[in-house]
Amino acid sequence: MERTLSTNQKDAIAELSITAEAVRHGIEVYRPMAEGGRYDLIFDMQGRLLRVQCKWAARKGDVVSVNLSSNRRTRTGFNRRRYTADEIDVVAAWCAELRRCYLLPASLACDHYMVHLRLNRSRNNQESRINWAKDYELGAIAQLGERRHGMAEVVGSSPTSSMTITKPPNGRLRLF
Repeated sequence: MERTLSTNQKDAIAELSITAEAVRHGIEVYRPMAEGGRYDLIFDMQGRLLRVQCKWAARKGDVVSVNLSSNRRTRTGFNRRRYTADEIDVVAAWCAELRRCYLLPASLACDHYMVHLRLNRSRNNQESRINWAKDYELGAIAQLGERRHGMAEVVGSSPTSSMTITKPPNGRLRLF
């Protein structure tokens, strides 16, 4: 019998899984000293520090759904807030069912409550405005950067401070 996880347990699993996946791909990962900030981790991508908000992602058929808001109970009631580009650089989402991590740039994740990543073609064959899950997999993004385990495998941008994460209109997520 499968046990139902609490939101706090899902958040902890997502953060640990995202950390493990990033380290597996040669990304240095740091954690803020205090809780309660708008981001959970810091990724060092070739010298550029990215503020990472970690999320649990749920598979719903052919779609991975990522909730992009924070929810808090306050004295005045329930408070639901979206993330902004001033607070985070990327959202990392862990889908436990698929055992995959997705890295969403601020341009896709910020100022929205939800994003859907499609795993397979839709039944009506819609192609426009589809966020393909494979385009956002952390492994595909990390391979574009430089790994450090003895030698550089892939050359990144020069200078490294010029690197940003974007998704061009015609395709795959790129690390510049």
